[in-house]
Amino acid sequence: MPQLTTQQFLEIEEIKEGVLILKDKSLRGVLAVSSLNFSLKSEEEQNAIIYQFQNFLNSLDFQIQIYVQSRRLNLTGYLEELEELERKQPNELLKIQTRSYIDFIKSLVGSGFIMNKNFYVVVPFFPVLIPSAKRKTRDLSDEEFERAKTQLWQRLEFVAHGLRNCGLFCAPLNTQELIELFWSIYHPEEAEVGYYPEIPPEIIS
Repeated sequence: MPQLTTQQFLEIEEIKEGVLILKDKSLRGVLAVSSLNFSLKSEEEQNAIIYQFQNFLNSLDFQIQIYVQSRRLNLTGYLEELEELERKQPNELLKIQTRSYIDFIKSLVGSGFIMNKNFYVVVPFFPVLIPSAKRKTRDLSDEEFERAKTQLWQRLEFVAHGLRNCGLFCAPLNTQELIELFWSIYHPEEAEVGYYPEIPPEIIS
């Protein structure tokens, strides 16, 4: 029995010009969306955000999918960088402050996994294709792809505009970012975020 590859289980046929082309020839665009701390908003601000989000949902005449990805932050490299900074620090007071900061970061890591959440909105478009006599589906021609892509990008901009009204920043993922996103979904352990927070300026001479 031939061994099946991961690609055979995926619905994605191709990633082209920032667009996912599925095996049924439908298209998907993906927006990366920022977050906001709703609990820190005043009651008036919370009500305004809810009202804007309701308006956004009611304005849609197509489906969207909201995807939340949680990744464990890998701070090993960051801690190694700090420890190297500590070793090279000529100022004794700054050296002590650096060590204190390292111990603080290690205490956070020791208290449990530190997770990073990313938010995405997936927007679909289904081009109308006339099937061939031999196959139910056929490949998109370059002209059909361009037309479908234009309409997909119009939908993406519509969604981004609605979310911006809610105080959220949106940006479409390009081809490389889409590849990295799906790689991380299917390789969660290898894709631990190599996140290096900015070193506080007060411990740098």
